[in-house]
Amino acid sequence: MSLPFVVTSGEPAGIGPDLCLLMAREAQPHTLIAIASLELLKSRAELLGLDIQLLPVQPDAWPQTPAPAGSLYVWDTALKAPAEAGRLDPDNGPYVLETLTRAGQGCLNGTFAGMITAPVHKGVINEAGIPFSGHTEFLAELTHTEQVVMMLATHGLRVALVTTHLPLKDVASAITAERLERVTRILHADLVGKFGIARPRILVCGLNPHAGEGGHLGREEIEIIEPALARLRDEGIELIGPLPADTLFTPKNLEHCDAVLAMYHDQGLPVLKYKGFGAAVNVTLGLPIVRTSVDHGTALDLAGSGRIDTGSLQVALETAYQMSGA
Repeated sequence: MSLPFVVTSGEPAGIGPDLCLLMAREAQPHTLIAIASLELLKSRAELLGLDIQLLPVQPDAWPQTPAPAGSLYVWDTALKAPAEAGRLDPDNGPYVLETLTRAGQGCLNGTFAGMITAPVHKGVINEAGIPFSGHTEFLAELTHTEQVVMMLATHGLRVALVTTHLPLKDVASAITAERLERVTRILHADLVGKFGIARPRILVCGLNPHAGEGGHLGREEIEIIEPALARLRDEGIELIGPLPADTLFTPKNLEHCDAVLAMYHDQGLPVLKYKGFGAAVNVTLGLPIVRTSVDHGTALDLAGSGRIDTGSLQVALETAYQMSGA
C-alpha cells in the first residue's frame, strides 16, 4: 500500500481552498488528503457552485485508495476566525501554520509520502505576531534542517537560489563561500537522488553585472564565487560559471543545462516565471521530506471567483509524485 500525499490549503482568504476543490473534480492517481477547514471548503464550494463531496478523514484511519472524481478527503482543521474570500484576517495566521505543521510532521513520521502547499500570505501571518518569512524557512525549522534550497521548475528550466527572501541590500554579505558550497551540494544531491539525473550540469550566475567585469563591477566573483566553484568541481560536481546573468538565460546556454543556480530571488525567478508562470512548481531541496508548491501567490482578488488556473497545482502534484517515487 502506498502512502497518501497531503495538500495544505494555504491562506483561507486566498485561492488555496479554490484550488483544492477544483483539483477534486478529477480523480488523482494517488491518495490525496487536503488539510483544511471543512467549514471553509463547504462555504467556498457553495460560492463557486461546485458539487464536491467532502469526505472527513482522521489520523487513525487514513483512506487506502484515491478519492473518486468529484470528492475530496479532508483532515478537518478548525479556523480561528470566520474566513471571507479576498479579506485577510490575522486571526487565522495560526490556522495556516497548523495546517503546515500537521503536514510536515506527518511526512517526517512516515505517515505521508509528501506534501504539496497552496499559497500563504506572509504579511498577514507576521501581522498575527508570528515571525514568518516563507514556507521554505518554516519547513527547515520544523524538520531541524540546517540548510535548504528553494528551486522553481517549469518545462525546460530549473532555477535554484543561493539566497531566498532577503532585502537586496543584504544579499552581497550573505553570499559566502560556505553558503554557496552547501547550497550547491544540496542542489546536486537532490538532482541526482530525487530527480534521477546521473550527472547534473549546473550553470551558476555571477552576483554582479557582467559577473563583476573582471573586478571592475565588484569582487565577489573573484574572491568568493570562483574559488568556491573550483573546490566543488574538485568534488566532481559539473559547474559552469560564474556567468553574467543577463546572458546566461539564453537558449544556447540552457540547451544542455539541468539547473541554474542564481545568487538571489529576483535574479533567477523572473526569468523562470516569464517562461512558465501557471505551469511551474516550487520545490524545497535538502529537506528529509518531499515538499512542492504552486509558483504563485494567494490572488485575493480571484478567490471565490472561479477564474483561476489549476495548472501550477497540477505540476506541483506531478512533481511530488515523481520525487517520492510513487
